[in-house]
Amino acid sequence: MHVRVNDTVEVIAGDDEGARGKVLRVNRAENRIVVEGVNRVYKHVRRSQRNPQGGRLSREMPIALSNVALVCGACGKATRVGARFLDDGSKERFCKKCGAANGQIAPSKEQDAKK
Repeated sequence: MHVRVNDTVEVIAGDDEGARGKVLRVNRAENRIVVEGVNRVYKHVRRSQRNPQGGRLSREMPIALSNVALVCGACGKATRVGARFLDDGSKERFCKKCGAANGQIAPSKEQDAKK
């Protein structure tokens, strides 16, 4: 999966196309993510002790992972993400446009280290 919680993504398809937001939740089983401020719907809530007013609450719903692209922190563009091994054997994500690192995926392994 190419995105993680707290990554900034841009929606590339759907009603909210072009919107950017922070990833709040990732559902790996269904390949869906929840993005802050994207795909908002009204949830009708009955009055209760937890919600004494009742009414309509606006909340974000999950969208398909294929409809978003990661925004690179270095160049600020929506881009595809690659994975590469570093010299010490650790694995990291990188921007396909500018080549900047976007965080570590896996810790270093002796078998992947360059000799």
